[in-house]
Amino acid sequence: MVYPAETGKPEIPSMPIHKYRSYRPFMLPDRTWPDRKPQSAPIWCSVDLRDGNQALLEPMDLDRKRTMYDLLVRLGFKEIELGFPMSSRSDFEFTRDIIDRDAIPDDVTIQVMSPIREELIEDTVKALEGAPRAVLQIFNPTSVTQRRAVFQMSRSEIKNMALRGAETALRLRDSLPGTEIYLQYGTESFTQTEPEFALEVHNAVLDLWRPRPEEQVRVVLPSSVECYPPHEFADRIEWMHRNLAYRDAITLTLHTHNDRGSAVAATELALLAGADRVEGTLFGNGERAGNVCLITLAMNLFSQGIDPRLDLSDIDEARKITEYCNRLPVSHRHPWVGEFVYTSFAGSHQDAINKGLLDMQENSSQVWDVPYLPVDPKDVGRDYKALIRINGQSGKGGIAHLMRTEHGYEMPRKLQIEFASVVQEKVEHGGEVSSEQLSEWFSEEYLQVNGNEVEGTTEDCANSVLDDLTGAKDAASDVREVCFQPPTGSSGLWVAYAETTIGTTTRWGVGIGNSKDESLTRCMQSAARRLLEGSTA
Repeated sequence: MVYPAETGKPEIPSMPIHKYRSYRPFMLPDRTWPDRKPQSAPIWCSVDLRDGNQALLEPMDLDRKRTMYDLLVRLGFKEIELGFPMSSRSDFEFTRDIIDRDAIPDDVTIQVMSPIREELIEDTVKALEGAPRAVLQIFNPTSVTQRRAVFQMSRSEIKNMALRGAETALRLRDSLPGTEIYLQYGTESFTQTEPEFALEVHNAVLDLWRPRPEEQVRVVLPSSVECYPPHEFADRIEWMHRNLAYRDAITLTLHTHNDRGSAVAATELALLAGADRVEGTLFGNGERAGNVCLITLAMNLFSQGIDPRLDLSDIDEARKITEYCNRLPVSHRHPWVGEFVYTSFAGSHQDAINKGLLDMQENSSQVWDVPYLPVDPKDVGRDYKALIRINGQSGKGGIAHLMRTEHGYEMPRKLQIEFASVVQEKVEHGGEVSSEQLSEWFSEEYLQVNGNEVEGTTEDCANSVLDDLTGAKDAASDVREVCFQPPTGSSGLWVAYAETTIGTTTRWGVGIGNSKDESLTRCMQSAARRLLEGSTA
């Protein structure tokens, strides 16, 4: 820390901001995407087996690739990129494995990728022999820096490179009998390419291909590196959407990365701006900060009542399989699927969740509306057991929820407050409390004398309370509140709760019995013991 002599106050060291340039805004004053809202899911294309796999420390072996592919099919993906057949023997063998085993469902299209060199495109097409249908993706980098530093080419030379590859792909499109090949072209590093030059290259390729609407060639505008905020990306996508040639014959595709941490937002806005299709990975695995997470995008739609066109009913299975295939954990806080995303520790949140669930139950509501829970966890394969977890910052609402749902106790509100104080004192040094531990503490605090004879002074203390209650309930001054919980299930047991007072001391009692009278007697014994002995509450 530096202390300037003039002030004597610490000066925060400056970051080397002079090394970095701000993005140049793309002016689109008549943008229309902010006034739109999503109406349907895009076409999903998983690139877990190519883009995701090449970003792994240990790339998937054949078994893991098959496992991932089978998961993607079960989830409902209709387009799946198998790999980069000419990049490695492993990718080639897996592509052939899927085709030779006839493992491509009738409604699924596989995708492969090739650099824009003629011989690599030819070999990639040969790898597709026997496939019913496939997307052949070709690409070449077009950014300013790559033109200068990597290829040392001018704009026209880069465009000619794209046209040579596009011509080869077109020539080979119908070369495999029985295989329908769809063409896809992308200006890799679109986000770092001048928009007008990206448009020039794409339209040159499209003029060469001259697609018809029934062919639906793919044009992909990849955010190979996320360089600016989501709204800026959306503006550029809308401009391309308006100006691309043969637009009615194009499936406009996004391929977003997460370098700035906003891939999901950028993709959602770009879909509003005119894109039709999204390439990404399950849970966002990919180069650097990752690809856009397709599960998050799909769940965002689902939470707004839009069919995601993916089966997310067992989201934990998808997570576990993905973790096995990638040898990477999914974060506990990952949107929609992390271990803690349907869990609350904070007391006020727990209370709101508890009341929200009770409100839905009492009103038989068909529309999900519970505080802090955007979706019903049961819809994605979770139960309610992990909704509320107890630690030192939890409150009465969360404790009451667990005692009700896990152990069947419908505690009155004042008893909830009293027992919460008991729990808070026991966990004041931190740590999480299990549902079983809550039940043990409740039993120790309230049910210890149930079923036993009350002797000595405890019996004397109980008599006056019992006399008041059994002789004149309405006029009893020692018993402020009594309530009964009717039998639940087939147990036939009754639970009685009573708030009792002697002098200035107030305690609750709880009793369980085979009848109202028996539960009430035991409840008063519990209250008497707690009044006599004092409580931690």
